[in-house]
Amino acid sequence: MRACCNQCKKSFSYISGAKISGTSHLKRHITLGICPVYRHRQVAEGSGPLMMSARRAETSGSRTKVRRKRPHAFNGDSCCHELAMMIIMHDYPLHMVEHLGFRDFALALQPQFNITSIAAVEEEIMRIYFREKQRVLDVLNEVSGCLNLIVDLWTSDQSSAYAVLTGHFVDENWKLQRRIMNVVTLHYPESDTAYCHAIAYCLNDWCSEGKLFAFALDRSFANETTREITRYILSLRSPFILSGQLLINSCYARLLKDLALEAIGRNKEVVEKVRYSVKFIKTSPGREQSFNNLKEQLQVPSTKDLVVDDLAKWNTTYQMLISASEFKEVFACLDTFDPEYRPNLSMQDWGKIKTLCGYLKLFYEAANILTLPVYPTTNMFFQEAFKIHLELMNSVVSEDPFVSSLTKPLLDIFTTYWEGCNMVLAVAVVMDPRFKMKLVEFSFSKLYGQDAEAWIKAVEDGLRELYLEYAVLPLPPPAPSFIEGIDAVAATPLSAVHEDGFLLSNSVGVTDFDIYLSDIMGEQHMGSELDQYLEESLLPRVHEFDVLGWWGENKSRFPTLAKMASDVLSIPLSTAYGESVFDTRGRKLDRNHTSLKDATLQALICAKDWLRQGSSGTPGTFRLF
Repeated sequence: MRACCNQCKKSFSYISGAKISGTSHLKRHITLGICPVYRHRQVAEGSGPLMMSARRAETSGSRTKVRRKRPHAFNGDSCCHELAMMIIMHDYPLHMVEHLGFRDFALALQPQFNITSIAAVEEEIMRIYFREKQRVLDVLNEVSGCLNLIVDLWTSDQSSAYAVLTGHFVDENWKLQRRIMNVVTLHYPESDTAYCHAIAYCLNDWCSEGKLFAFALDRSFANETTREITRYILSLRSPFILSGQLLINSCYARLLKDLALEAIGRNKEVVEKVRYSVKFIKTSPGREQSFNNLKEQLQVPSTKDLVVDDLAKWNTTYQMLISASEFKEVFACLDTFDPEYRPNLSMQDWGKIKTLCGYLKLFYEAANILTLPVYPTTNMFFQEAFKIHLELMNSVVSEDPFVSSLTKPLLDIFTTYWEGCNMVLAVAVVMDPRFKMKLVEFSFSKLYGQDAEAWIKAVEDGLRELYLEYAVLPLPPPAPSFIEGIDAVAATPLSAVHEDGFLLSNSVGVTDFDIYLSDIMGEQHMGSELDQYLEESLLPRVHEFDVLGWWGENKSRFPTLAKMASDVLSIPLSTAYGESVFDTRGRKLDRNHTSLKDATLQALICAKDWLRQGSSGTPGTFRLF
């Protein structure tokens, strides 16, 4: 015989009057809450035997407590929102919502979920993007300082490229913030004005035309003509540009990558030998065990493990070489235990590896400041650059022909970088109250010898010129559109009209009068803030020092200098951050991204960055893609 549950309509078999398949299971179906309909109703009403037993267990102090949560009502809009968030955060393709496997999985989780279309998901992504953008904009509107930009180039398999513009600024709490502002499609990336238009679009989009302080445009994808045009346009639009010296021509992470790859490439043959030897061991568990046994017999003290490098990360090649060099005695004897191993590394080869690792270590440690939990302020780069510069200069004149031949091209690469940004690096470290001008004077004396005084004076003049712009900043005349200025190569009026009708040349008259006032008033301000700051004693060099926090605490003493410091210390020097610092290849978008509309692509990349960091302004670690 069969019985039917009045609640869930499920049928059960039973035999009346017998212990086999009796009626006890019918009672348990209700009393134990097995019936889903009855269970949901009792949970909603807070009654019934199941809830009563749970309350008794809680009041009696039983160690096993039954907790039942009120079931949430299904919300299709919330599911669509979470689906869009998942796609943003994990770079899933939008067309995954049409995949049969995904649809079956979603229906198994919630049969009521009506799988949305690509258009609906795209609409929700744009809604998230605009919500987060408004939050970032609210933070920017509260910033009293300027905005710094750094431009990176992402490529694709198609002819188009993408300019990714990242903004750096100091918020009202004196914390350095870093946000991807825009992703601009460059249909003609080789155009001399492509990056000017991208910067113009970014500034217009964020209503920040008058707030741009400095920007970085790497020479690896922007030629000299492009950089000069951009420098000229920016110098006309910004009063803080120091005659274009606040245009950074090279990315710090790319510099270190170029140095490392150049050093490795010049020792390609010996590096390949090490790579072969390491792979020979690591690709066979039996060989690895024999290698470890031989290591114990030879009593090699190293605790490192052999690692095979990843050609997409130059730091892994350094780690492979440094670990293998500690087992050179084991590799030298390995052929006696394993006849398949061909001993092809001589002691001279190991000597070259040791020298190479010394320079790779220098670059590796210099890159580590970009792997910190919080993006470093600009003052932190000067010391690292100085150490590399001094080491390469000394190595070039080494009596060892291998060392001198290895480091000469490295010094050429670094010199190009140094010439383009030494002013920014020096001014930034002066804004660190632990060093001020003293570190610049010490470093330049080591680098330039008898010519150091001229270089130091150039930094002092640049510092005072920049400070003068902050101390006495004349009101700018109404300027033409930034984009119009690009197309017209920033044409400026040749004359101004006096109120009485007389023409005054810009080379004489009002402009000279402004300079005269600036000279007089600038001297007063310098004596009150800049000179006072430089004359005060240096702070102790503690390891955990918040330079922006110090300026925030002392802004009442140095109101003008503090504003200048916040802008200088947020100048971006590297497009890469985190583990991407060691990448040997540029960022390349896949077909899933390049097939999207420009607005959708920008929304995905920007929203992901904002959500990971927190749009409200809390800095954090983030990894791009």
